[in-house]
Amino acid sequence: METKEQDQVKLKEVLTSEHELILHNDDVNTFDHVINCLVKICSHSTQQAEQCAYIVHYKGKCTIKQGNYKKLVPMMLALQEEQLSAEIK
Repeated sequence: METKEQDQVKLKEVLTSEHELILHNDDVNTFDHVINCLVKICSHSTQQAEQCAYIVHYKGKCTIKQGNYKKLVPMMLALQEEQLSAEIK
């Protein structure tokens, strides 16, 4: 029983702690596509989306959102459906 309780505590920590949604660079998607996706999916302003796109281009990745794991998962999946490389850490 102890391991089940420990697993539940760990799961609760994962779901409630702060996580980062990270966008990775690729050689396929255009700046316009990335910017449009960030505006549409992540509710970024155009300026914020442009800045993130440039950071991804020059640094290889960028944290585009922070927050609760449950809130980030739908955004990550939507970005991946748009053929963007995104992960949650």
